[in-house]
Amino acid sequence: MKNIIFSLLFILLAIPISAQRDTDHWFAPYYASTSYTQALYLSTDSTTPFVVTVNSNNIPIGTVTISKNAPQIFVVPIAVIAANVTSDAFSIINKGLHVQGTKPFYCSLRIVSGTTHAEIITSKGKAGIGKEFYVAGTPSTATSTGNNFTAGVLATENNTIVTATWNGNVAFFGAAPASINTHTFTLNKGQSFIFAGGPGAGGQNQSAFIGAKIVSNKPITLTNGNVNGNFGSNTSAGSDAILDQSVPTERLGSTFAMVKTRSTNDDLEGGIIVGTEDHTQIFINGSNTPIATINSGDFYRISGSNYVQQGTSGHFNMFITTSKNVYLYQLVSVGNSSATCGYNYIPPLNCFLPRKIDEIGKINEMPTGAGTTSTVPNGTIVKLNILTEAGANVTVNGVQPAASEGPFPLTGNNSWVTYAIPSSTGNVTVISDKAVTAGINGGYSTSGYGGYFAGFSSIPLIAKQTGECIPGIVLEVDDSYDTYQWFLNGNPITGANANTFTPLVSGNYTVRIAVGSCTPAITPVYKVYTCLEESTKTMTVCEGYQAIVPEFSNSTQSYVPSTVTILTPPVNGTATVDPAGVINYTPNFGYMGMDTIVYKFCGNNPDFTDCEQVTLTLTVSESPIVKDAALRSCFEPSNPVLGKFDLTSAGVNVQPGTIKQYYPSPTDAQNGTNEILTPANYIAPDGVVYIKVSNANGCYRIAEVTLTVIPPTYSDVLKDQIICMENTTTLDAGSGFTSYLWSTGATTQSIKNVGVGTYWVDLKTRECTTRQTVKVYPSENPVISDINISNNTVTLNVIAGTAPYQYSMDNVSWQNENVFTNIPRGSHTFYVKDSYNCTPVEVEVTVPNLINIITPNGDGINDALDYSALSDKPNFTFSIYDRYGSKIHEGSKLNGYQWDGSIGGKKVSTGNYWFDMGWNETNKKQTPIKYTGWIMVKNRN
Repeated sequence: MKNIIFSLLFILLAIPISAQRDTDHWFAPYYASTSYTQALYLSTDSTTPFVVTVNSNNIPIGTVTISKNAPQIFVVPIAVIAANVTSDAFSIINKGLHVQGTKPFYCSLRIVSGTTHAEIITSKGKAGIGKEFYVAGTPSTATSTGNNFTAGVLATENNTIVTATWNGNVAFFGAAPASINTHTFTLNKGQSFIFAGGPGAGGQNQSAFIGAKIVSNKPITLTNGNVNGNFGSNTSAGSDAILDQSVPTERLGSTFAMVKTRSTNDDLEGGIIVGTEDHTQIFINGSNTPIATINSGDFYRISGSNYVQQGTSGHFNMFITTSKNVYLYQLVSVGNSSATCGYNYIPPLNCFLPRKIDEIGKINEMPTGAGTTSTVPNGTIVKLNILTEAGANVTVNGVQPAASEGPFPLTGNNSWVTYAIPSSTGNVTVISDKAVTAGINGGYSTSGYGGYFAGFSSIPLIAKQTGECIPGIVLEVDDSYDTYQWFLNGNPITGANANTFTPLVSGNYTVRIAVGSCTPAITPVYKVYTCLEESTKTMTVCEGYQAIVPEFSNSTQSYVPSTVTILTPPVNGTATVDPAGVINYTPNFGYMGMDTIVYKFCGNNPDFTDCEQVTLTLTVSESPIVKDAALRSCFEPSNPVLGKFDLTSAGVNVQPGTIKQYYPSPTDAQNGTNEILTPANYIAPDGVVYIKVSNANGCYRIAEVTLTVIPPTYSDVLKDQIICMENTTTLDAGSGFTSYLWSTGATTQSIKNVGVGTYWVDLKTRECTTRQTVKVYPSENPVISDINISNNTVTLNVIAGTAPYQYSMDNVSWQNENVFTNIPRGSHTFYVKDSYNCTPVEVEVTVPNLINIITPNGDGINDALDYSALSDKPNFTFSIYDRYGSKIHEGSKLNGYQWDGSIGGKKVSTGNYWFDMGWNETNKKQTPIKYTGWIMVKNRN
């Protein structure tokens, strides 16, 4: 009875705190053998207020607005976080919390059972979620039915497969596993599972689950400990909640420092180490000799006797190192009773701890007021412990600690020092110019609390400063490092060298940070996603049916057909999704007007899937009424196969308010390409054009217009004529034409007395006029090409003109033969005309004097053949040939166109010789004359 009364009235209870500043915090549920009430405590360094949303099982259950110097609490219903009936254990349940803010904040869950028991579970943010954990708890010999162990798992994503393994036989609340030492289950986001069990004989069942390994395929969070439990030598003195949030093995380290809490009993101080690898050695205060060696899943309790007082200061600290990464939980209490037990996870020391803790709100308050309001319990004392690198400048709420408060050396490690501020209240901000972490230990009446803030990752984590996704998300890491370089998918981002960055595209983001002499490190990947795009679109339904193909407004991804979902079906029609992901909309029969569909679809990038939600407003409208048409056009004079058409006159539609567009093909009309821009003067051959008729709603139909070019109609009787140059003729276009218009101005069917020339006539047949050209040619005069004279015979050779020819020597008597005989010597005129009987052509011909014998004897009579009289004729030639056809003499100016019967001065033999001569008459035609004959030469010796 004395112990119970002492517990209720005087004992201070140790409550651990460990907090991480982040935008997302998860709390797995716990199993409580004693009833608790609880509230979230939320604080931030942001001077701009923002909203924090509290979710349970993916459903918001409330919001609060916080800012710097204005922390808030949120009362959490017990049903969403605590389990106190065995049916909730070893079963998939919907308990747990997900707390979200648009900017980073600190978050802790403070639980109380009246003023008897209390605990604070502080979130590690994203550093507290992962895929591999080892369970921690406290060993106890107590067998009280109010004691237990609890390990709650909460899933952060759907289809999360979780497997737990442990050593030996463990009796669980709720159900028994199918296998002796393993159990696997699957959770969706927001679902949870609690492993819990009673103390068993001598507390062995409770201790047996310490070191259990929990692995998953997707990130989870783990809350572990005892609600209730104790670990002092006097376990019958009472119990308390011993509870904290764990971190995944990837966040562990091997170098730690602890500052003693407010108990003087060594069995109520110290720590619990849980091994994650075999052959892990544990060293205390710089010793080279391990105090213990443990294997994976083993635990070792460090005695509080290992704390070292620094001089006579009354300040005790402890330095712990291990050969491999481990979990370290500090055992804390207030006073010297097992009724004030607690523990908290200790983060490892590293270069990349933040330089400030800003801010922890309401540090000396608990939800003990009426209606679970936050109050400062009477008699509260909170001790603030600070760990920082040696040589650092430290302030608490802007004030440098007094010399009596530190810094104190850390035995076994000269790089770190510790501080102890004896009394802290309200909102606390700790700033150092080197790596820093801090813890508290305090209490009031029969309750108390303590713990660590920040530093739960060996490498800093990226957090969301604001927003959830692109656009709007801003990423940050702590602003206490020397340099920053942001990366997207492993590639450096040019100019991204601040502690914050605003992503513009989805992907894997990391930051390489450097500080002091630490080796630069790259943060774990932070996946940034594109927000669900909510767009509005409009579409007109024209033919009583519309196929709607999903299309992203901004993303370059292709939509996945299976993701197309109709969220809000149409009211005035039906919509279905086919296997290709196309939405097929059909309005109700006869309906005209507005309708709306809301649908959603996602892209084909498996890692960073873009999604869009479309609110589509449909306008159901009638299409214009059209009919095909035909147009005829007269031929173009410049190219008779072409016609000029006025397409605007085609009567394809008579409805008012329609718009007509003209295209050369149905494809162009459908796609709106290659539009005919001058439809009123469209020049084209026979063929087809298409008119797209649209109404005000954009509905259209396409009409086909047949084009026919009317060819020219010519007169079959109007022909070119040939007449004598001096004559005239009659041109007759024939009958059957509507009108005639000659180039002479005449409008009659025919025109008379037409001389040589070119004429045209416009012949009209109905709407078209054909211009026909006709020519009257002068007949071609015959040409006397050459004349052959042989003795007294003259032969006229004629070309050109039109045969048959007629010949005459007096222009009166005409003959059909071209040969004239017995023509006397001298000059004569010959006439020729052709079949046109035009004025004849004439030629004057000289028939030379014919000498048939010469006697070159020198008597002056017929001594030489002399044709010098013809020498004035153009192109006159004169040659003598022997009987063999060999030329023996050629007349020229040198010999006077004479021959004396000799060759080279030697007389030829008596005999017959032949001659020819030629010339051109001096008429206009230069008629060539050829004269041949023979001569006898008589030479006397």
